[in-house]
Amino acid sequence: MKATITVIKEQVRHFYLIRRLSLYEIKSQNKNNYLGMAWEIISPSIQILIYWFVFDTIRTRDPIVVGGEEVEFFPWLLAAFFLWFFCYQSIIQGSKSIYSRLRMLSKMNFPMSVIPNFVIFSKFYIHLIMLGISIIIFQFIGKPISIYYLQFIYFMFASICLLFAISLITSTISTIIRDFHMLLTSTLRMLLYLSGVLWPITLLSDFPLIMNLMKLNPLYYLIQGYRSAFFGTDWYFITNWQYTLYFWGLVIVLLMIGSKMHVKFRRHFIDYL
Repeated sequence: MKATITVIKEQVRHFYLIRRLSLYEIKSQNKNNYLGMAWEIISPSIQILIYWFVFDTIRTRDPIVVGGEEVEFFPWLLAAFFLWFFCYQSIIQGSKSIYSRLRMLSKMNFPMSVIPNFVIFSKFYIHLIMLGISIIIFQFIGKPISIYYLQFIYFMFASICLLFAISLITSTISTIIRDFHMLLTSTLRMLLYLSGVLWPITLLSDFPLIMNLMKLNPLYYLIQGYRSAFFGTDWYFITNWQYTLYFWGLVIVLLMIGSKMHVKFRRHFIDYL
C-alpha cells in the first residue's frame, strides 16, 4: 500500500510535467512523417474500414441488438474500436516506455513512474480527437448527442486508471525480460477478437461459462460503457454496479501490484542497460 500511495503522489505532483512530456511525445513520434500527426488519425481510420469490410460486407452477420433496438454493424463497431485502439497503443507503448528510455534515466530529475503515464496521455489526446470524430459521425447516422454522453468522462478516467496500472506492471517486466514485450503484443492482438470489439460475445449465450469468462476482461466493461453512451441505452456503470465494483477492485489490485514492482525494481533499471 505504501508503494501505491508513493506512485499516486508522484503522478499528482508531476501532472503538469506529464502533460508537457505527452505533447512532446506526440510531436517527436511524427516529426519525420510528411503528414505528421495526421497519421495518428489516418492509421486507425484505415484499420476500422478494413474490419468493417471484412466483418460486415463479406460475412453474413446476425442482427446486433443494443438496448432492445437493432443497429447497423458500422456504428456498433465505431462506438468501441477507437477505445480499443487507444488501449492497445497505450499498453504496447507503455510496456516499453521505460526500457526504451534507459539511457536518459540518469539525466532525469523526475520519478520514473511518470514515464508510462505521459506515454498513455500522448495516446489519450489522439483518442479525444477520434472520439470527437465518432460523435460527429453518429450525428449524421441518426444518433444525436444525449445526456448519456456524460458517461464518457467516467469511462475515460476509468480507462486511464486501468492502463496506468497495467503499464506499471508490463513496463517493469519488459525492462527485466525483453521478450515479454513480444509476448504482450501477440496477446493483445488476440484480445481484439475476445473483447467484444468485432463481434458481440452474446453470440455465445449457448455457452454461458465461456461468455462469462470473456466478460472478466476489464476492457469489455469499458467497451460496453462506451456503447451505452453512444447509443443512449442506460447508465452502464450504475445499472451494472456489480460489474463496476469488480472493475475497480481489479484496477486497485493491479495498481498495488504494479506500484510494488515498480518501486522495488526502479533503482536497478539502469543495470539492465
